[in-house]
Amino acid sequence: MYSKAEAQIIKKEFWIKFAEEYPRKWLLYDTKIKDFSFKFYVDNKKAQVLIDIESKDEEKRKIYFEKIESLKQILLDEFIPDAVFERNFHLETGKIISKVWVEKTGISLFNKATWPEIFDFFYQNMDAFERFFYEYQDYINDLETNT
Repeated sequence: MYSKAEAQIIKKEFWIKFAEEYPRKWLLYDTKIKDFSFKFYVDNKKAQVLIDIESKDEEKRKIYFEKIESLKQILLDEFIPDAVFERNFHLETGKIISKVWVEKTGISLFNKATWPEIFDFFYQNMDAFERFFYEYQDYINDLETNT
């Protein structure tokens, strides 16, 4: 078990190494859609690549999620076959968000031997999520419900 300070050092080293291995600018929060973002997540058991829809406006969150959900078969068939869709995900804070994600288990942030596997997982899946988003961005961004 690592102390909090040791864990922070390992996390920092992990992200620096990832940036060195895959030097590119990721879309992440720059979607031009408020509270709609792409995220990387890793801990001592799993790695995830996610789309988080965190709008405080319940109706907007619902519409954005339904837009993505309406493209579900395309996302699964052409981009990320293992994507999971969750309309109402409860954060520890009590906030409800919507999310779409893919997950890899059997790895650990604290096991450097699994880092290359995590980096590859991150790259392949974030790249696929971004290509999906860029292809369908106009549709996703259009909040008119009759499209």
